[in-house]
Amino acid sequence: MARAIKAAATEVAALADPVREFLHCPTPEAWLERAESELPLLLIDHAHCEKKAASTALSLMYRYPEHTELLGKLAQLAREELLHFEQVLDLMAGREVVYGHLSPSRYASGLRREVAANEPEKCVDTLIVGAIIEARSCERFAALAPRFRDRDPELSRYYRFLLKSESRHFEDYLALARRYARGPIEDRTEALLERERVLIESPDPEFRFHSGIPA
Repeated sequence: MARAIKAAATEVAALADPVREFLHCPTPEAWLERAESELPLLLIDHAHCEKKAASTALSLMYRYPEHTELLGKLAQLAREELLHFEQVLDLMAGREVVYGHLSPSRYASGLRREVAANEPEKCVDTLIVGAIIEARSCERFAALAPRFRDRDPELSRYYRFLLKSESRHFEDYLALARRYARGPIEDRTEALLERERVLIESPDPEFRFHSGIPA
């Protein structure tokens, strides 16, 4: 058992390290503590996030049909996200958690307000924001998995599975941003990451999968 736990922890660290290096801050401890006590709400919003991730990928495919590489990458991503949406619904059903409407968190809208209005900068910024959201999701999967290991082993395993499945998504988004940018994207990426850090580290009136410090 100890060997299996150590192997799982090693795998999580290997997958999560690139994500942690990319982001400007880790998830605050206060958010993780709240997640443990708000599991039904966490699962409901997680399901919404998977559905929104698929929707975002499809929206970009409709908006930029001339970008062949984007179409291929995001079609695959959308399929994966919809599958994960179904899987989270199954987890919820096993725990008698009812899926329903939730008001959106400030997180995604706070990032998207920073997106440029004109092309091609708008496309590039949207792709960078997609990378950041995917990276934060994986960082939280990695942080949550060990916390649920004893209390809910099935959920802990699923978060490790999602980390393995989705850990490349942020890199796919960044590669597309570089593909369609007029020049280097590093400065713009750093600026958007800093905005994300503020959203994660500041008090947040609503608890959601991507929310900040619980107010």
